[in-house]
Amino acid sequence: MDLKTSHKSPLFVDPLSSLALPSAVMPYTTPTSFPSSGLYLNTPKKKTPNKFDEVRAAGWLDLMLASSPPRKRQSKDFFPTDVQADDLDLRYRNWMVKYPSALTSFEGITELANGKRVALFLDYDGTLSPIVDNPANAVMSDEMRDAVRHVASLFPTAIISGRSRDKVFDFVKLTELYYAGSHGMDIMGPVRMSESNGHHVECVTSTDSEGKEVNLFQPASEFLPMIAEVFENLSESIKDIDGARMEDNKFCVSVHYRNVAPHDYEKVHQRVTAVLKDYPFLRLTHGRKVLEVRPVIDWNKWKAVEFLLESLGLSESEDVLPIYVGDDKTDEDAFKVLKANNRGFGILVSSMPKDSDAFYSLRDPAEVMEFLRTLAAWKEESS
Repeated sequence: MDLKTSHKSPLFVDPLSSLALPSAVMPYTTPTSFPSSGLYLNTPKKKTPNKFDEVRAAGWLDLMLASSPPRKRQSKDFFPTDVQADDLDLRYRNWMVKYPSALTSFEGITELANGKRVALFLDYDGTLSPIVDNPANAVMSDEMRDAVRHVASLFPTAIISGRSRDKVFDFVKLTELYYAGSHGMDIMGPVRMSESNGHHVECVTSTDSEGKEVNLFQPASEFLPMIAEVFENLSESIKDIDGARMEDNKFCVSVHYRNVAPHDYEKVHQRVTAVLKDYPFLRLTHGRKVLEVRPVIDWNKWKAVEFLLESLGLSESEDVLPIYVGDDKTDEDAFKVLKANNRGFGILVSSMPKDSDAFYSLRDPAEVMEFLRTLAAWKEESS
């Protein structure tokens, strides 16, 4: 497909009739024009590098250095381990005054949920599975799978991840819930044509692995050839950087630098931005030890939540309580809107104090599992 201004609809749909078949990827040439639509973000014109660009690059480096806590072994030479642990524990407990534990505050959560229909949205990495050095090893435990299966039998439940939808499903292996991959740009949800605020959302009706009819919505499908090309170019560009790892997440490309030496962070960023200068319709975002290349469209994890609520027939109901549990910066899009609309709330999964638009917190995936079990038990007792 070509990106042309003649498109009447801003939403692009995967033309495939089966979820099991991969999309065709053709060689891509950067277009000279782009659809004018509210779905797409404004893209800046190319500029020659200047001092502001140098400052901007330095800011990215600072962000990369601060994106996750330093390993304990890197600070042992400066402070005794027990002093570090005591100081961190004190700061975390002070932080929890603002972001109370969803476990110790569970009674307050049930008061909010009484008489309402809870809809549950979960991130994957760092929420349902631990953060690991190799993304391919982020395996969900059987105990966590049982907890997710149980809660999904009681509430509408979806996993919204930066991973490709197929990868997340391969990890989770549950058909009782809905999946949104690539930060919500690849959604498999219930069959219901969604119409909200006069906007008609086009979906492809298909079947899942069990033959159940589902809707497939991919607002960035027209970008697939471009993203495939960028993946190849980035893979070639960073292949000599020790520890750098590429991941193809279908509608976005992830460059993991968790295993890269800090003195090579700047090199990673320079290589990535050098490739992206030829792709003005792609943007660079940042997660936990990962740089992510995404299409320049106005779509994020909150938009995926909104779409799924509409698909489930829950978007216009006052008695719906969305709960979103996540650990990543990209989850903040959902936290922010839930907080601003005073409708539902976010739960941040973090063992380190950090600012968030979430209302509650959980320390790690183990506490997430306990929260899911507690939520399911409350629902069964109150039914």
